[in-house]
Amino acid sequence: MEIRDNLLYTKTHEWVLKKNGVARIGITDHAQESLTDVVYVELPEVGKEFKKGEVMATLESVKSVAEIYAPVTGKITAVNEKLNDEPGLINSSPYDDGWIVEMSIENEGELKELLSAEEYAKIIE
Repeated sequence: MEIRDNLLYTKTHEWVLKKNGVARIGITDHAQESLTDVVYVELPEVGKEFKKGEVMATLESVKSVAEIYAPVTGKITAVNEKLNDEPGLINSSPYDDGWIVEMSIENEGELKELLSAEEYAKIIE
């Protein structure tokens, strides 16, 4: 199972890649493994605002439905349209092609509340 050092993580298994004030967000390798085959992704609208901890997307797998929570407060600036036709990218490439949304980061301080790769690894042991 892969955990990347350059990302930040949440206790609810989202990852965050911060770049130029924007957070690219997806689910971790551990989360996609637990879900098994993702068959549908409900993406939010670009421009919609979310507070940290609010549900911003939903994944449906063969086994269950999972909610994706906003790891920071901000506005959706992009969604991964590829997931509409290929939801399985979340399974095959959770950290690259399977990213879910990008959002502006309203409060940089919230990033300090996220977990490092090492801290996240301890949670899922």
